[in-house]
Amino acid sequence: MVSRVILILGDQLSPEMSSLEGGDKARDLIVMAEVAAETDYVRHHPKKIALIFAAMRHFAEELRAAGWQVAYTKLDDDDNTQSLLGEARRRAQDHGADEIVMTEAGEWRLRLEAEESAIPVRQLPDTRFIATEQEFTDWAEGRKALRMEYFYREMRRKTGLLMDGDAPCGGQWNFDHDNRKPASNDLFRAKSLTFEPDEITRAVLDLVEARFGENFGELHPFTYAVTRQDADRAQQHFLDHHLQDFGTYQDAMLSNDRVLHHSLLSAYLNIGLLDPLALCQAVEARYRDGKVPINSAEGFIRQILGWREYVRGLYFLKGPDYPHQNKLNHQRGLPALYWGAETRMNCLSHAATQTREDAYAHHIQRLMVTGNFALLAGVNPKEVHEWYLAVYIDAFEWVEAPNTVGMSQFADGGVIASKPYISSGNYIHKMSDYCGDCTYSVTQKTGEGACPFNLLYWHFLDRHRERFKGHPRMGQMYRTWDRMDEGKRAVILKEAAAFLDRLSKGETV
Repeated sequence: MVSRVILILGDQLSPEMSSLEGGDKARDLIVMAEVAAETDYVRHHPKKIALIFAAMRHFAEELRAAGWQVAYTKLDDDDNTQSLLGEARRRAQDHGADEIVMTEAGEWRLRLEAEESAIPVRQLPDTRFIATEQEFTDWAEGRKALRMEYFYREMRRKTGLLMDGDAPCGGQWNFDHDNRKPASNDLFRAKSLTFEPDEITRAVLDLVEARFGENFGELHPFTYAVTRQDADRAQQHFLDHHLQDFGTYQDAMLSNDRVLHHSLLSAYLNIGLLDPLALCQAVEARYRDGKVPINSAEGFIRQILGWREYVRGLYFLKGPDYPHQNKLNHQRGLPALYWGAETRMNCLSHAATQTREDAYAHHIQRLMVTGNFALLAGVNPKEVHEWYLAVYIDAFEWVEAPNTVGMSQFADGGVIASKPYISSGNYIHKMSDYCGDCTYSVTQKTGEGACPFNLLYWHFLDRHRERFKGHPRMGQMYRTWDRMDEGKRAVILKEAAAFLDRLSKGETV
């Protein structure tokens, strides 16, 4: 006899889920399901679908080995209702259960669907996060600006991470100014750990290749961890080989080294294979033992304790409409180059190629290459948001939408970012080796061969002058623009408009 159904989602693959706490292994039925509603709401990268399905199937075996009753629905099962709540209701009806229990989903659309279920669904808080949603709401109340830095300090105080009593280790909260160095190629830099697919994963790969082979993205080779044990190995490898230099080079980009010292752990954190607080504590321990410098330890912990917690709190604070913000009224369609069409811009070519092959690009590639270009070009943020959600292996709406809509595209009008994150080609040149092999010249401001980022930077400032001319952090940009010769300004705007026209027509740019 089953008394209730416990629904476990594909990003809730942890035995510590609140939905499992206090569960009765003899009377509760765990339901897990691969469904089209989750694979198709955007056209996810095949590697992303494969990671989640393979990790789900392994976690189901882990639960069975621990004594739980598990009803698992595969995507191609004949009786699959193809929705998560549909599968939970079907299993409940089949077994006579009158309640569905689940940990709250990480996306508004699933929370709202659960609230409207014909069979009552009890949603429990997701206790994997360091800050509760109520804590974030309380922190945000009455504040004119919801800046991550101040929330991050509260999380440091709450956890005691990198704290010496009431003061931050090293005498300051943030060492970001030490983390902006360009990198050079290094044949001795350790590579990220990779994993060979086992029988369960190979079956998933066959399914994904047959069903989603036309989606943007290459499925093979598939080398991601899909079990808790392998994710732990990946974490240990990062701590041993990459944390030391993570901070210093975290903003750098190299053509022949896609990962540098980045951890590649975000997907494992986001689906539940790793614990965020435990990872932060392991990083802090390396610092306190004298094994890594403060800038690397603080920089990494800030990504999790600061940004990751902050964007989740903001996503649920702002409500279901947040991902649809478009305060700058940008309406251009997403250029085909994001989906792999040819481009002469080397930085964008590298970012798009890497995304297609790996379902991965690090935060500066996302923010200052693909995101910066979309913002400068006036691309509709909804299309940018859906692209990021689809193509990156670690993308779930609670973390992706604030980073894209708010931080990258300034579509929320400044809730997250104090000003738009825009730059000319000079920033990319400073932080990467992309510009040396580019068709365009990063030092050329106008004329044939001028870097499009140089043209579009001023075009953005000109078309949004009324909004930003009085901004205290953008005044210098406008003063520089106004000091330019009028004829030069006219040439820049004319050439930028011509570039955007070619872009919209689908021509190779």
